[in-house]
Amino acid sequence: MSRNLYILGTTLLVFALISFAMTFTTGPYQMGLPGNGSLWKTIALFLLLGALFSVFAGVMTHMYEQVKQRAQEREARQREIRKRR
Repeated sequence: MSRNLYILGTTLLVFALISFAMTFTTGPYQMGLPGNGSLWKTIALFLLLGALFSVFAGVMTHMYEQVKQRAQEREARQREIRKRR
């Protein structure tokens, strides 16, 4: 699950960088593209925030999975100790 969130975060980051680069390439001669640089910066900002949130969710998911796995291993070890007694 966390790997998918990392991939999503990376993809959103790439699109944010492309959107930010569009602020420097837009001109009055390009038809069909929003020529307002602040619009591209706003889009880039929201994509960057989405990427950061996605990566943060991936990190938290990965940490939760590790805690859950270690708790299960600890329970298994405690069962073995109880059986030996």
